Amino acid sequence: MLIIFFRTLFLYLLVVIVTRLMGKRQIGQLQPYEFVITIMIADLVAIPMQDRGLSLLNGVIPVLTLLLAQVTFSFLSIKSQKFRRTLCGKPSVIIENGIINWDEMQLNLYHLNDLLEQLRSQGFFNLSDVEFALLETNGTLTILPKSQKRPVTPEDLKLKTNYEGLPTSLILDGQIEAKSLARIGLSEEWLLDELKKRGIKDPRTVLIAMIDTQGRLFYQIKPAP
Repeated sequence: MLIIFFRTLFLYLLVVIVTRLMGKRQIGQLQPYEFVITIMIADLVAIPMQDRGLSLLNGVIPVLTLLLAQVTFSFLSIKSQKFRRTLCGKPSVIIENGIINWDEMQLNLYHLNDLLEQLRSQGFFNLSDVEFALLETNGTLTILPKSQKRPVTPEDLKLKTNYEGLPTSLILDGQIEAKSLARIGLSEEWLLDELKKRGIKDPRTVLIAMIDTQGRLFYQIKPAP
């Protein structure tokens, strides 16, 4: 029983490390070759995990081989646009100037129901609102709405806006983020003083505290047990 436990734990850690080395991608964002490699890795580790008669090397070596192949393909696709197009394909224009490109849909085995579903998922229920739609190489649909249907922006209204950067986390689950404070030139004493002004004596009672680039502090207290 312990052997199975440690074999399973080892293979799990191996897959986690390999997946991490393959890059930060969600399943829906994987290129076809990356998706195939992911499925193959899952199948390869399942066999030595269940069969104690097989050596762990029977699962480790194929997984590392697939990792090497994936990293090699990714490197070549970065260096060569031609190789990337051969491996991943290129985006297909499904809607052009408000007109459905039926030839491209047939070429990609893309049904009208699929098109309407992806349009609805992005908030477009009327085809007449769409100027361009591109089917990306990972299967997602990128939409450019007609200019009359796009949300109004401050630039459209000729309004000047202030800079907005990323807010900084100061407390997470009761733990003060000392490095984050130092990065923006603040101290723990300053943070504790700001919390006291708001009636908070113990930072461990704070679920989250953040500060934006305008110096505004946001915080939320942990719910009572």
